[in-house]
Amino acid sequence: MHIFHQEMMKYGVTEKKLQLLQDVSGVFRPGVLTALMGITGAGKTTLLDVLAGRKTGGYIEGTIRIAGYPKKQDTFSRISGYCEQSDIHSPNLTVHESLQFSAWLRLPSNVNSRQRDMFIDEVMDLVELTGLKNAMVGIAGATGLSAEQRKRLTIAVELVASPSIIFMDEPTTG
Repeated sequence: MHIFHQEMMKYGVTEKKLQLLQDVSGVFRPGVLTALMGITGAGKTTLLDVLAGRKTGGYIEGTIRIAGYPKKQDTFSRISGYCEQSDIHSPNLTVHESLQFSAWLRLPSNVNSRQRDMFIDEVMDLVELTGLKNAMVGIAGATGLSAEQRKRLTIAVELVASPSIIFMDEPTTG
């Protein structure tokens, strides 16, 4: 962190703590799609990362409340999903295998394999990937799925976990 601070001082930043967000407040209503929009560099991704509990470094001050109660990250992680800007998938899996892997890892253990497979099929249908069920994901920009299909797979990977809340950073990119 010391080297980073020295580098920042070259550009006139003298504070040891750099404030990325300030005076942010808002309310998200259940069952309502909410869009966070702004210019490049406005802090949209930073805000999503803070709300989702994905910031591992730095300092976070203030409170985040869910249904009026302070957010508990360990519980929140189990009920939320996050689609990143970049679509990172294993190139050697099929679309169906990618969704199976996510479902196996993230659905409760009381969901049996038949229920899990039915749910995976529903999600594939919802994001229009059923026709690509056995297609190899491949390498972005080279082989396999197109950028738009990869984005739909990214969303499907989160949806098969059946999250109560889903964060999507740049969902229309690709």
